[in-house]
Amino acid sequence: MPGSRPGVGPTAVASRPRRGLVTAAVLAVGAVLLTVGWVARRPAPVGDRTVGQVTRVGVLPGDSLPGYAAAARAELAGLTAGAYALVSFDRYLAPDRLPALLADVEVAAVVVRVPLPGRQTEVVRLPAQLLPQDVTAGMAGLADRKDREAADQRRRAADTTDPTTRQGYETGAQVAGREAAGYRAACACVYAAVIRADPTALRAVAGRDGVRALDPAPEVARLDRTVFLPPLPEQRDVARPPADTAATPAHPTSTGPVPTPGGAMGDSSEGAPAVIAPAPSSSGAGPGSAATPVPTSPDSRSGGSSDRSP
Repeated sequence: MPGSRPGVGPTAVASRPRRGLVTAAVLAVGAVLLTVGWVARRPAPVGDRTVGQVTRVGVLPGDSLPGYAAAARAELAGLTAGAYALVSFDRYLAPDRLPALLADVEVAAVVVRVPLPGRQTEVVRLPAQLLPQDVTAGMAGLADRKDREAADQRRRAADTTDPTTRQGYETGAQVAGREAAGYRAACACVYAAVIRADPTALRAVAGRDGVRALDPAPEVARLDRTVFLPPLPEQRDVARPPADTAATPAHPTSTGPVPTPGGAMGDSSEGAPAVIAPAPSSSGAGPGSAATPVPTSPDSRSGGSSDRSP
């Protein structure tokens, strides 16, 4: 959140404030916001009274990506116990590349996005324990959902008389259709994963070809109370929302409700927000629970939880 999160810079690794847990509790005498448990170099926590404590792992728009990678390496070097970690890849990968890259660790979820040039496509977090089968199955569910979204956009285009709005809906349908085709073909669309392992195994993963950064998060106990923010592979200096250079005039494309962390997320191929949030149905910290603070879709075996790309 602008103004509340510390900056991340390549020269300030050791001095960065610690990621915290924010408890938003509404008391009878008024609302009291408590900020506790700061952990080194994390972005500021987010609070939502529907989910309680929320921890963020990764980068926010404006953060230095080299600084983030350096800080992650420093924390990993000092890690002494098993922990969850956010693994960011240096390129988009197909599901069949994942077993070797993530061997010898417990995988909880992967982060996917169809990288269409000039388009802010939807970021989706898919529960995944068995690789690559869970990922390809999740992508198949996403393809079906994107087909439905494209059909809905086409219906909306047919129902409007405004040329600009119609063009927007038609563009939304085209983007959703291309996303559906990519996921159905098990595209090279995976760019991050949430894993858990002991320090030795995590360090081994961090040294593998294709891994950009491994961000350990020893303070994370529940994935459904954690927001993950992996950097996009194409961004190298500063994390930022990508320019939608192929965009048409603004149009209403959301086909679902506006999300809140821990609640259902909207179905849309429009503008990509920057984060990934908790699965609404998870009650524990086991694999398959997910986590996003701005528009995304719920974690599910048929389509995943979604979020817009940074």
